[in-house]
Amino acid sequence: MTAARHRTETGTAATARPLRRVLVANRGEIAARIIRTCRRLGIEAVLAVSDTDADSLPARLADATVRLGPPPSSASYLDVSAVVSAAVACGAQAVHPGYGFLSENQRLARACGDAGIVFVGATPAQLAAVGDKLRARGHAEAAGIPVVPGGESTESADAAELAERIGFPLLVKAVGGGGGRGMKRVTDPAELRSTVELAMSEAQAAFGDPRVYLERFIASGRHVEVQLLGDGERVVHLGTRDCSVQRRYQKLIEEAPAPMLDEQLREEMHRAAVRFGQRLGYRGLGTVEFLVDTRRRSFHFLEMNARIQVEHPVTEAVTGIDLVAEQLAVAEGHPLRLTQAEVAPRGHAIECRINAEDWTNDFLPHPGTVSHAEWPAGEGIRVDTHVQAGSQVPPFYDSLLAKLIVHAPTRAAAVRRLRDALARCRVEGVRTTTGLHEAVVADRAFVAGGVDTAWFGRFLAGMGHG
Repeated sequence: MTAARHRTETGTAATARPLRRVLVANRGEIAARIIRTCRRLGIEAVLAVSDTDADSLPARLADATVRLGPPPSSASYLDVSAVVSAAVACGAQAVHPGYGFLSENQRLARACGDAGIVFVGATPAQLAAVGDKLRARGHAEAAGIPVVPGGESTESADAAELAERIGFPLLVKAVGGGGGRGMKRVTDPAELRSTVELAMSEAQAAFGDPRVYLERFIASGRHVEVQLLGDGERVVHLGTRDCSVQRRYQKLIEEAPAPMLDEQLREEMHRAAVRFGQRLGYRGLGTVEFLVDTRRRSFHFLEMNARIQVEHPVTEAVTGIDLVAEQLAVAEGHPLRLTQAEVAPRGHAIECRINAEDWTNDFLPHPGTVSHAEWPAGEGIRVDTHVQAGSQVPPFYDSLLAKLIVHAPTRAAAVRRLRDALARCRVEGVRTTTGLHEAVVADRAFVAGGVDTAWFGRFLAGMGHG
């Protein structure tokens, strides 16, 4: 497809058209982060808010706000018609969906196009291609990228025969899934049927699609992803990130570039990710995720996320590129403003996700009012947050309070800087995961680098919280 066709699909003109006003259809730290870039670029930022978020920090940063609906996300941030109506009402030329919520929703992308509004993201066709994990696997195979054995849709009735061909242990995964929801590990064949039924139920509740598939479980894998940027005709990569520190498939700490990775393997992953993006004629920001088999020094395609990622600041730190600004430039219809040769990562960056959770009690969410918030500052330190003294942490949404990002010339220096920055975080009124992060960055295995996705479970068990 040509860039002009991609721009037409998302409601933009075939030639560049400057954006004057953007509706930010999200909340929390990502809303504040998008607003700041819009203001730096001279673009008016209007924030779409639920009633709970009407007096939030992002709402005060925005040039204006427009109401979406009551606090539950189903009645506000997940309501396609409400988002499009808000964009029309405020005269926005574009909608930036951030991450989560409707960021990969092809219905919103189409509705924006129908209303003559730019959707800051991939085209509806691309969202459909990668939102269905089995279709995405098919595109990966067609692009010559290895995939994990398995990948056939199943129901509980026929799961046993398929599982026998794939072999145990295996994963049950939601076709429309993401973020670990609808994903279950199975080691005992006797538990397969009930696990498939549970995963199907979760997938239906989370994504409105009960389909699941089976995939071999690779025990010693690392979760490494490649950031892509495309304009519909040309695709470049912005390097790797390692997201292997996870709890139940939820990322906790990310870093760029991926440490302790064979350089030949890294380059092969770069090329594979670009091939995947080129196959789709990809437009905007996207992330191709791989599972790296550390024993065999090989990698397999997992999925593509067609949006900005939570962990994008570590890529920004090492490349010096404002990814939101590049998203907006592509949305305006500009060709890519950088070549592959101009992407020159420097140093190492690490990000911790600080959540309002009681990590000593099975990570139970801890909503409430923040009575005091003090964040570190200084050279190589960045904090993306929407939280200050008096901020409400409502029970309706994700519990993310802030992202603490550090950057230094080497990974060892970045770990030391992160350790110091975490010690200077002060949040009162709600419980947070800061203490857990302090323990992680002091651990010998993490300091050495290159831990696999099973490491955090072992680490937590060693602390008596497994």
